[in-house]
Amino acid sequence: MATSLLPGDQIPPDQLPKLKKGKLTLGPHIRHIPPSTILSTASGTLHTDHKKSAIWIEHENGRYIPSVGDLVIAQVHHGSTDYFHCALTPHTAYAVLGQLAFEGASKKTRPQLKSGDLVYARVCRTSKWEETEIECVNSNTGKAEGMGPLNGGMLFDISLGFARRLMLGAKKGGIVMLDEVGEKVKFEVAVGRNGKVWVDSGSVRETVMIGRLLRTCDEEGWDLERQKKEVKAALKSIAG
Repeated sequence: MATSLLPGDQIPPDQLPKLKKGKLTLGPHIRHIPPSTILSTASGTLHTDHKKSAIWIEHENGRYIPSVGDLVIAQVHHGSTDYFHCALTPHTAYAVLGQLAFEGASKKTRPQLKSGDLVYARVCRTSKWEETEIECVNSNTGKAEGMGPLNGGMLFDISLGFARRLMLGAKKGGIVMLDEVGEKVKFEVAVGRNGKVWVDSGSVRETVMIGRLLRTCDEEGWDLERQKKEVKAALKSIAG
């Protein structure tokens, strides 16, 4: 049975992964207070991955709260001398993205982003008193690792819980539609923990089809059989 928690609730010890080696990985909306207290920082459902020794709170129906390590899709609002100021959601303050926070970027080669442009980024700093900071490069390796400007394509809104399931992959998340579509259609996709999914394919028609499939699955809660059925019908409709 799922464990529902409120902000400030202590995680029950019997809900924590049993560590054989290594450290416990704390995901979104989990806080550690030394020496051994682990609290929820948001209301939601507790999730545990015993294989990875990880726990997190699934804050499905509420507003997105940035957490360090989250992959997000951000929209550039405006630029300043050193930063791009980006929207993560309509209700959160702008996050800042360093103009050099891209793979191989210098003052001469940095991306020339304008208002409305999209980027796939990772949250690297959060604070109650300062702006959230995001980056499009792994600061440890200097590599983009799939992050950076998202050119073309279309952006679709999805629920936070559905975004999480997509990011877990077909096997763990239970969403097989992208794999099914990928057998017939070439496309690119980026999923943001902030409830955004970007899709780009060879045609607007295919892109819209994929976005609609994802949004309807999210809204109606399709099981695996229904997902495969709807994908088959959608592919048939655009082929005809």
